[in-house]
Amino acid sequence: MSTLAYDGTALLGRQLRRIRNNPGLLILTQTTPITMLLFFGYVFGSAVAMPGTEYRAFLVPGLLAATASGGIMTGMFQAAQDTHRGVTDRLRTLPVSRAAVPLGQAAADLVVTAAGLIPFLLVALAVGWRFEGTALDALAALTLLLLFRLACTWVGILLGLASRNEEAAGQLGSVTFVLPLLSSAYIPTENLTGWLRALAEWNPISALTTALRDLSGTAPVPTDAAWPVTHPVAGTLVWSAVLVALTAPLAVRRYTRG
Repeated sequence: MSTLAYDGTALLGRQLRRIRNNPGLLILTQTTPITMLLFFGYVFGSAVAMPGTEYRAFLVPGLLAATASGGIMTGMFQAAQDTHRGVTDRLRTLPVSRAAVPLGQAAADLVVTAAGLIPFLLVALAVGWRFEGTALDALAALTLLLLFRLACTWVGILLGLASRNEEAAGQLGSVTFVLPLLSSAYIPTENLTGWLRALAEWNPISALTTALRDLSGTAPVPTDAAWPVTHPVAGTLVWSAVLVALTAPLAVRRYTRG
């Protein structure tokens, strides 16, 4: 096993133990999507007209995409917390691969996210959502979701290492809640004004949301939208690749330099 893989696996275990020892944060992050599904689905569901589909079914893929984008907040907070408390400095003194520390954090986040999908999807099924695609479609949807979550986590790790402060990371992380609001996660974008519609359709979350809706059979792909939305699978792959390519090397360099 290579040094990076061995060190990354060890630091993955450290991150998972860290999450286990902070059950409050784990419960909060896992129950928030469920709470939003019940709140938006039942409070606003009757007020949102959705031709051809029920709003709660329309909302589920959007919340899954919003959960994936939440990797920015969790990645930022955990990286900033380690830096602020001196853990990162101690890790730098150890003979481990420099890329292994942020890689272990990103991998642990994926494990927790995948596990958190189970209770959310059970509640989604209970409120009426159904996955109408094939097993291959389900695998593709899961792959896209986790890939985008990984990309967002790398963005968060870079921002957390740059901020170096828990409080600043927490305040900046709260801003990320706005990102799904400026997308097709909660509402269709067809009736938005020109500039706002363009902003929403070029939001990476819209590409993932549309891909999940198409693969699950919830809603068809729009034909009169921006390229990432009319080609949602390719759009999600491109956005994810670009985000990882830009932020992962910068995060590793930032960790190495301190």
